[in-house]
Amino acid sequence: MHAEMLVLRFPRTIVDQPIIYRLVKDFDLEFNLLKATINPRQEGTIVMELKGHPKNFRRGLKYLKESGVQVKKVGHQVRRNEERCYQCGTCTAVCPSGALNIKRPEMEVLFDPGKCSACELCCPVCPARAMEVRLNRSAV
Repeated sequence: MHAEMLVLRFPRTIVDQPIIYRLVKDFDLEFNLLKATINPRQEGTIVMELKGHPKNFRRGLKYLKESGVQVKKVGHQVRRNEERCYQCGTCTAVCPSGALNIKRPEMEVLFDPGKCSACELCCPVCPARAMEVRLNRSAV
């Protein structure tokens, strides 16, 4: 199974089309929406994890591009500076993907970069500024 974090930008001319539905039905792909801003008659943006068989994944990406959707890999990633982190757990309250969670009973904050959607919600709430954003050179 192949999976990637993607940013999809929909022009206003197609924002009302069932494009994500077609990815599931026609290409047998799974998705996890991590962030979406879609308004009728305006541009739309979706950050999502898309996964499926590699052949279906390629066909689904081709469909998106042919439909007029701009597709980009997530171009940055979030990391935790272990030296700065003092395990307060504030970041876990805002993490939508479950990449940040608390290990109990130790009360240790765990960070799984593989689950991180790079939404950056953890960065401004971290009092120690331990959550940092850096460019993902393999995606640009």
